[in-house]
Amino acid sequence: MAETLIELREIYKVYQMGSEEVRANDGIDLTINRGEFVAIVGKSGSGKSTLMNIIGALDVPSSGRYLLGGEDVDQMSDNQLARIRNRMIGFIFQQYNLLPKLNLLENVELPLLYAKVGREERRERAMRSLERVGLAEKWKNLPNQLSGGQQQRVSIARALAGDPSLILADEPTGALDSRTSRDVLDFLKQLNDEGNTIVMITHDSSIAMEARRVVRIHDGKINFDGDVNKYAAII
Repeated sequence: MAETLIELREIYKVYQMGSEEVRANDGIDLTINRGEFVAIVGKSGSGKSTLMNIIGALDVPSSGRYLLGGEDVDQMSDNQLARIRNRMIGFIFQQYNLLPKLNLLENVELPLLYAKVGREERRERAMRSLERVGLAEKWKNLPNQLSGGQQQRVSIARALAGDPSLILADEPTGALDSRTSRDVLDFLKQLNDEGNTIVMITHDSSIAMEARRVVRIHDGKINFDGDVNKYAAII
């Protein structure tokens, strides 16, 4: 039986814009099991980024319940959110978010440093992670000495270094050309084949089609949740 990793129940995120109330997430119910590869797709303003921030423990909902690996996230303090992010979630960002003055190994080590992993173990795990993305020989390089695709692979290595329960990818191909995008998507599929749980946020339905399951957000609500083949039939 599949084990639930993410459980969202009646999630609302409400903002006050002057006199107007904006429901960025409007009663979201969503369950994601361990080992899934799910794309959350929606146009700008649909509420997908708000939902990503909640799933990534970067924000908490106005109301509703969020369980991550059985832990109740929706009422956590900022410090508790930081701990669960560092322990359970690996982030892949559109703009890589690598620190320019640190070499690749030091960039990949960062989440392990925050987790207070010892220096020797930290170095071993970071190097192993760079090996997985094919960049171990470049460990001394600075980010600006790499191509965009290589920088994104470093950010994937950083996401993997802490052995997270969830890899959360925010528009991971948004800054890449089509050929390099293909390489990154193929690598995400490979990670999923190895058992990693991946949630990918995108505005692009063609990118969403690379996942196994698609969740589409419109006006803060889920209006499609199903197998990628069923999604292909309606777009």
